[in-house]
Formats: sequence, C-alpha cells, structure tokens
Amino acid sequence: MLDDVLEGLAGRQKTLPSRLLYDARGSDLFEDITALPEYYPTRTETAILTAAAPDLSRRIGEGAVLVEYGAGASVKTRILLDALEALAGYVPIDVSEDMLAKTKPLLQQDYPELPIHPVVGNFLVPPPLPDIDPRARRVGFFPGSTIGNLDDADIETFLAGAAEELGPDGLLVLGVDLKKSPDILIPAYDDAQGVTADFNRNLLVRINRELGADFDLDAFRHEARWNEADSRMEMHLVSLADQSVTIGGKRFDFAAGETIHTENSRKFDTAQIERLLAASPWRVAENYRDASDLFSVLLLARK
Repeated sequence: MLDDVLEGLAGRQKTLPSRLLYDARGSDLFEDITALPEYYPTRTETAILTAAAPDLSRRIGEGAVLVEYGAGASVKTRILLDALEALAGYVPIDVSEDMLAKTKPLLQQDYPELPIHPVVGNFLVPPPLPDIDPRARRVGFFPGSTIGNLDDADIETFLAGAAEELGPDGLLVLGVDLKKSPDILIPAYDDAQGVTADFNRNLLVRINRELGADFDLDAFRHEARWNEADSRMEMHLVSLADQSVTIGGKRFDFAAGETIHTENSRKFDTAQIERLLAASPWRVAENYRDASDLFSVLLLARK
C-alpha cells in the first residue's frame, strides 16, 4: 500500500489507487451511496436484472456456480440467487474482508442450503476458486459498472482472467453504465447530502491511520468532473491551500487548487463496448437495457 501511495503522489497529476477507497468504512459509505436519489446506476441496474431474471435463469440452467467479482454487500446478487435454480455454490470475491464477513451470515440466513465460499482478493488477479463441483457451469457476475473503473489494459486483463477462471462453457453477467448527459452524471457523483464527498475523503483518513500520514482533512474538498474526451466521470480531492503532507518519511507539496485524482468511472456507448469485447474471449449473447438507455446488463458467452 505504501509503495502505491508514494508512487501515485509523486506524479505530475497526483493519484491514489481507487481500490484503497474500500476499507470497512469506505465500503459502508459506498453502500449508502447506492441508495441515494441522485445515484441512478443501482436502481436502474436492479430494475433491469429483475426484469431479465427469468430469461437469465433459462439461459444459465440448473446447478451453476455463481462467482461475483467485487461483491460488496451482495445486494443485487439476491436477484440472481432467487432466480437461478439449484445453485451449486456462490463465491463472492472482494478486497474487503470485513464486508465479506458481514455479508456471509446475512446471506446464509436467507439461503440456508446455499454453499457460500467468500474469497478475499483483487478481481484483476483472480484468486483460485474454492473446490466446487467441477462439472457445474461457472457464471461470473460483475455488476455496478465496476468495469468502468478500469482502463483498457485492466479490462483486457479482467476479461481474459474471467474467461480462464469460468471455463469454456462459462457465462459472464456484466453491468455497463452508458454514456449520458453530464446533468445526470455529475449529481450522481457529487450528491447533495455529501455522502460521496465523505467516501472520497475517507481515503485520506485511511492513509493517515494506516500509513501515519498527516493529511489535514479540512484542507481538501471533493470534486466530481465529467471528462468528455475520455468519456468518464472523475473524482478528485482538491487542495484548498498551499500545504505539505508527510507520508512514510517523504514530503509532498500541494499548491492551492491542485488535485489528487482518486477514481474514474467510464461511461460506454455501443461502439466502445464492441471494441473492448472484440479483443476479448467473450461475445454478447444478450443485451438487457432500461427504456431510457441509462444502463445495460450484458450476458456474455465465450466465442
């Protein structure tokens, strides 16, 4: 963690890895974000999945293993757990061990017959899956347009790794946020209640706590930006004054107005999706969308 932080803050555009946003507090804050009125992705994707569930169940068949990448609280997962028949197991993968530990007993209470095998890990480097029936079809689930947090190289890495992990008859259910007006996008990442701002600044709280840094939390504000050229929302922390911060014995100077770039959330159109999949082992078997074309849930099959 220290090396990643020092490397990111040493660049001309200071950055911090977005995965560091998701400590226990950050994961809880993100779950709060998904319930905000401005945050359209969760409710839109949930509605799409609910409508598509019968067709997904038919296409997937009985006795599958569901593997979720970046599981979080597994809220949307319940739609698939309710719809899929005779699941052989559920494997939630997440970087937050605390979130997995909190979620498993809640799921086990509602699905007592379902084998649940949490795995702590980074989905970009898929950890070995638990020893589950090798004859069962493996179905990946990557909701929330988390794929939009990745650059092209990481998307290629993820799609190739998932294909290898899920196998030749595997399927992947992929949530993709579609390109739309900044008037909709910016409030989704800068809500009126300030929850997203707390989520972003919590990254500094974590670095102070775990690395002994001395960030002044009141000296940075959250900012959400639409980057048209790169078709992405960006989260930044803006320095409110000339200041210095010490981390791991190294000093970093900030000018007033200088930012730390903490996260990207890319938005895709059809051509961009087709381009990314063209270089992957996957093809689109079905494309489920809402009536307003805000969001898409893709069912991918192997080529």
